Amino acid sequence: MTYSSNATGILLAAGLGTRFDPSGVQNKLLAPLPGGVPVAVQSARRLLAVAAEVVAIVRPGAETLAGVLDEAGCKVIVSADAGRGMGATLAAAVRATPDAGGWIVALGDMPWIEPATIEAVARALDAGAELVAPYYRGTRGHPVGFGSVHRDALASLDGDAGARGILARVTPLIVEVDDPNVLRDVDLPSDLPRS
Repeated sequence: MTYSSNATGILLAAGLGTRFDPSGVQNKLLAPLPGGVPVAVQSARRLLAVAAEVVAIVRPGAETLAGVLDEAGCKVIVSADAGRGMGATLAAAVRATPDAGGWIVALGDMPWIEPATIEAVARALDAGAELVAPYYRGTRGHPVGFGSVHRDALASLDGDAGARGILARVTPLIVEVDDPNVLRDVDLPSDLPRS
């Protein structure tokens, strides 16, 4: 790790991934990337390269996912509220880290974001920005950095909109990046590269 952020990383990994596998048998976050590393582990490693502490939020019953994320170095939290959506899981992570100076919120299904991109978001957040987002060619991507000023708003989120309401009310500091992966996630099996 060349830069260590003061912010806490949050890896949202509690979704069902029903578009990936409508039957619910295969968790997309455990799907292997070329080389065998699970999607969520690669996402976690990218975040851990910048944030000294990363909290991964998983749903009840996701013991295998929890185990691999714990092994990767995350503090794993099982959110009983995961069924209520991304907002509820993000709120649980923020409430579990009340002393954090800010949060870098990443998605478990976005394993290709460059660590330099996460570092750029972290540096802006650590320098005092209240809200930071990477943009690639004019489009906002992930991860998003939230300053501690947003603690109460984040901790009270619910439903599946995540933090969109905050992003609609507050203009983020834009960090332009040359990283198309801030927009690239795994929704379908075809989104995974061939080995």
